[in-house]
Amino acid sequence: MSDIEDGAQLVRLSGAALGFDAGEPLWEALDLTVRPGEFVAVLGANGSGKTTLLRCLLGMQPLSAGTISVLGKSPTAARREVGYVPQQRRFDPLTPVRARDLVGYGYDGHQWGLPVLSRRQRRERIDAALAEVGATRFADAPASRLSGGQQQLLRIAQALACDPRLLLCDEPLLSLDLHHQREVCAVVDRRRRDHDTGVVFVTHEINPVLPYADRVLYLAGGRFTIGPVDEVMTSQTLTRLYGSPVDVLKVRGQLVVVGIPDHPVHHSSSEPHDEPHDEPHDEAPESAGPS
Repeated sequence: MSDIEDGAQLVRLSGAALGFDAGEPLWEALDLTVRPGEFVAVLGANGSGKTTLLRCLLGMQPLSAGTISVLGKSPTAARREVGYVPQQRRFDPLTPVRARDLVGYGYDGHQWGLPVLSRRQRRERIDAALAEVGATRFADAPASRLSGGQQQLLRIAQALACDPRLLLCDEPLLSLDLHHQREVCAVVDRRRRDHDTGVVFVTHEINPVLPYADRVLYLAGGRFTIGPVDEVMTSQTLTRLYGSPVDVLKVRGQLVVVGIPDHPVHHSSSEPHDEPHDEPHDEAPESAGPS
């Protein structure tokens, strides 16, 4: 990706740390930048602080230490320009909301006072978001009757309705079959390429997302590593990160990670973080509306 000035960075964390009460920090001394059009995958076990990182970027969780900026502003001030895709939850079967109405909430939720767009312009914005994710064919269907994969496409369309500069995705592949996982990844990748939207993509499902990721942020036991996929997803790197043997195998073109501890040990702050690249259990946050 081309070099850009610091002011164009969509996300910047410097010396960031997050912990609760007197417990060990989820992560600390984290330096992270996300550039326009960059796709950053965030990996790690439950409890490593992946979703909590998104909460910090949404201005819903303060850091314990360090600084954070989103679009050159505080996370709260930047919310109107940030799209958020929450964890997958099936809609109540009795919910009568149409697919296009659900997407419309993504636009309305960022507005204050009188509508900024006319009714015709609002409809055009919603139709464009539906078309962007390939959901036009079921735009007028009850959202509750759609498949899990179709519902997740609607959540992405909802996040795109405000034309965000930054897209935050929290486990968007959860409970989806492989076909729909690939479809969701392709939709997000097309968005960032066509609109230069930055993407922070939290997931447990590594294989569908890795072909699209520019870099991986891997969180484990209070430590982290950041770098290109082929530097982070190796036996050597993950063994150093976890402090115990981890094997990364390639089976029929798919990565299989073996040996990750069930309860990763939290390392003390005196231990160095593993950063192979020079680039300087989580609860789902509520939908990010206007600040």
